[in-house]
Amino acid sequence: MLLLLISIVAPAAQAAVDEEMDDDPMMTTMDGAGGECSSKPVSVEEACRGASETHAGVAYDHCVASLLGADKDKAAGTMHGLAMLATKQAIDHAASTEAKIDDLAELLEGDEAAPEARARFNHCLEQYAGAADLLRNALDNLKARIYGKAMEQLAAALGASESCEDAWKGAEAGAIPVAAHDREYGRMTHIALGFTHAAA
Repeated sequence: MLLLLISIVAPAAQAAVDEEMDDDPMMTTMDGAGGECSSKPVSVEEACRGASETHAGVAYDHCVASLLGADKDKAAGTMHGLAMLATKQAIDHAASTEAKIDDLAELLEGDEAAPEARARFNHCLEQYAGAADLLRNALDNLKARIYGKAMEQLAAALGASESCEDAWKGAEAGAIPVAAHDREYGRMTHIALGFTHAAA
């Protein structure tokens, strides 16, 4: 009789424990790697719409065009995957901008009349070299799903384009040679930050 009672009570007790765990929000997020948002399927359009509504630096049309144009096979996925894709694109933009600035600076070699321009280019090179390092670290933290740290690094990396353009203040209108590169880099980094915030 005792064995029969145990066989009836034990499953019932386990069921009660399972139900309590399911209802406890702490238990459902113990693996906590970004919660449900990071692994829930999401389209590029949905992700860009959300980012544009919460981050002033994200333009919906530009966001969609950039992500779909990057890699159509990878673009549709999870918010976590899109955050990583956007961060990789930001890294590419930082590297290409740095290379463009380096090329422009080389054109001034031997030009004694352009010390101010050379100083501006060197400042921008330093900014983008630092930004590229920050973005690579942010990508590493994204891979590890350490979203808070990744967001800090992405936000810090945004400063490169602003600082570079500040260095050209006082130059003639339209004379900033890296303005388009600065702008595109900034927009892509804003997207990466917006996606990372949504995945966290």
